[in-house]
Amino acid sequence: MSKILETIDSPAELKKLSLKELQALSAELREFIIENISNTGGHLASNLGAVELTVALHYCFNSPDDSFIWDVGHQAYTHKILTGRRDRFHTQRQFKGLSGFPKRSESVHDAFGAGHSSTSISAGLGIAAGKDILKAKGRTIAVIGDGSLTGGMAFEALNQAGHLKKDLIVILNDNEMSISENVGAFSTFISRKMTSSYYRDLRKEVSTLLASIPAFGRNILQFARRAEHSLKGFLTPAALFEALGFEYFGPLPGHDLEQMIDIFKNLKNVDGPLLVHVMTKKGRGYAPAENDPGRFHGVGKFDILTGLPKASPQAPKSFTAVFGESLVQLAEEDRKIVAITAAMPEGTGLVPFSKAFPDRFFDVGIAEQHALTFAAGLAVEGFRPVAAIYSTFAQRAYDQLFHDICLQKLPVTLAMDRGGLVGDDGPTHHGVFDFSFTRHLPGMTVMAPKDENELRRMLKTAIISGVPISLRYPRGAGFGVPLDKEIAELQIGRGELLTEGRDVAIIAIGSTVYPALEAASLLKKEGIKASVVNARFVKPLDRDLILSVVRDCGALLTVEENALQGGFGSAVLELLSDEMITGIRIMRMGIPDRFIEQGTQKELRNMLGLDAEGIAASVKTLLGKKSL
Repeated sequence: MSKILETIDSPAELKKLSLKELQALSAELREFIIENISNTGGHLASNLGAVELTVALHYCFNSPDDSFIWDVGHQAYTHKILTGRRDRFHTQRQFKGLSGFPKRSESVHDAFGAGHSSTSISAGLGIAAGKDILKAKGRTIAVIGDGSLTGGMAFEALNQAGHLKKDLIVILNDNEMSISENVGAFSTFISRKMTSSYYRDLRKEVSTLLASIPAFGRNILQFARRAEHSLKGFLTPAALFEALGFEYFGPLPGHDLEQMIDIFKNLKNVDGPLLVHVMTKKGRGYAPAENDPGRFHGVGKFDILTGLPKASPQAPKSFTAVFGESLVQLAEEDRKIVAITAAMPEGTGLVPFSKAFPDRFFDVGIAEQHALTFAAGLAVEGFRPVAAIYSTFAQRAYDQLFHDICLQKLPVTLAMDRGGLVGDDGPTHHGVFDFSFTRHLPGMTVMAPKDENELRRMLKTAIISGVPISLRYPRGAGFGVPLDKEIAELQIGRGELLTEGRDVAIIAIGSTVYPALEAASLLKKEGIKASVVNARFVKPLDRDLILSVVRDCGALLTVEENALQGGFGSAVLELLSDEMITGIRIMRMGIPDRFIEQGTQKELRNMLGLDAEGIAASVKTLLGKKSL
C-alpha cells in the first residue's frame, strides 16, 4: 500500500483526508524528515515539533491566498514538503538544491524569506496591511517560536499590530515552556469555547443586554469581564498579549490535530489581531532528539538508530572550540573577562566558559542589539566583555556597535564566529560583510587570524587592548597547528611576511592565507615567485609591510572572504591611493556583488576561485600568463 505522503503534492490534496489519515500523514512526515536529515543534516528537533501544527494550518487555511510566514525557518520543513517540494527535499541545504529556509523564489507558498529570527510578525503585519489596502482575499498567519519571541523586533511588531487592528494571526509555537497536563487541558477547553462562533455570539448578546440595563447591569458586565480576564491571566500569559491589543487563545496542545483543526477553523471567522499559543515538544517522535533537543537543533549527518553522528575523517579542533577553550584560559587569569552570547552558547563555543564562570557568563537571548549595548555597560564598569556572535547576526547590531561602543571608545571585543563562507546554510548566513561594516567605524580595530593558534593570540590582544575590536574567524576545523601553551599578544597593526618573491605580492587575510601559500607553491612550479603576506589586520593595515612588498613586486593580488565592496582589498587600494603609488598591476579577489548560494565551503570557494588553484589562476591572469 502506498504511503499517504506520496499522494500529497500540494495543500489541496491535504484537504481531502480524514482526521485518521491526517494523523497517519503526520507520522509519515516525521519519518520522512528524519530519514532525509540523517543524510543531509539540518534543523531537526524544531521541525519534528511542528509537524501537526503545520498539517493543521494547511488543512484549515488556503495557501498561497492565505499567506504563511515562518520565523527563521527552523520549523518550515513540513511546510516545504506539503507544498510541492517533497521530491526535491533530499537536496535541501546542498549546492544547487533547496534552501534550508523559506525562500520566495523557490515557491509561491513561501510568502516571505527568513534566515534570521524575530521577523515574522513584522513581515506578516506588512502583508496584512497590504492585503487590506488592496482589498485582497486571504488571511495572514505568522508562525513564531523556537526562541524567536525573545527578540525585541518581535515585540515592536506586536505593539504595532495591536494598534493597527489588522487581521493577523500570530501562532506562538512554544516548544520550551512546560505546563502541567491538567492546567493545559483546562486552558484548552476555555480557548476552544472562546473560539466557537456560538460562544462568541452569545457573549456579545449578553454584553449588549447587560450594557442596556442601568448601572446595575453595567456593574455586572464589568465584573464578568474582570473575572474572565483574571481567570485567563492566572492560567495563561493572556494579560501580556491582550495588553498589546491581541486576542489571546491558548495554551493549546500542539500535537493534537483534532483540537487544533477545530480551533483554526473557528479562528478563520474572527477579525483583528489574534495570538494562538501552541505547546509543542521539540524533537517530537524521535527519542534522541527529544532527549537532547539542543544537539539536534542543527545537526550534521547522523545514524538514525543511535542518533550518533556518522563517521567522518578525524579533523582538528574547530576555530569555535579553540576560541571557547582559550577564553576560559584567559578568564582564569583575569577576573574582569566576561562572556556574552545571543542564544548561541553551543554554537559559539561558550558552554565551557558558562560552566567554569557562571557568574561571568550571560546569554541574552536572540537579541544581538541588546547584547552589544549590555557589553558596553559592563565595559563602563571596568570589565572586558567578549560578545561572541555569528558574523551574519552581528549585522543586526551595527547601530549599537557605532553609538554604544565605538563612539564611547569602550573596550568590547566582538568575536565574529562564522566569518566568511559558512556553507550549507546559504546566503542568509554567510558572514561576508563584516570587514566592510566594521572597518569604517572610527576607533575600531578589525582583525582575522590565519589559523587557530593566531586566533588565541588575537583574542588575548583584543581583550587587553582597551579599544573596540572585531575579531573574525571562520566556521569549521582549524589547520591542526600546534597551540602555544602560553598565549602571547600581537602588536596591533603588524602583519607578517610568509614567503618572498619578486614577481607578485599576494596579500591575504584570515581564512585565505593558507590557500594563498598553497597557490604560491603552485606558481613556483611555473617559475613565478610570489611574496605572500598574512595581513592579520584589516584596520589598521601594516602600512610599511604592504608598501614594501608592492614596490618590490610591482603586481598585487589581495584575497579575502568578504564582499569586495568596502572590504580588505578596498582598504589596501585606499592605502596605495593615499600614498600616491602608481604603475602597479592590481587585482582583488573576494565575494562579488551578489548573494552567494548554499553549498559546502569547498564547493563555494572553488566556484569563486578562492581556493589555491583559483588564486594561482588569478595571479597568472594578473601577470598576463597562460592559465595553469
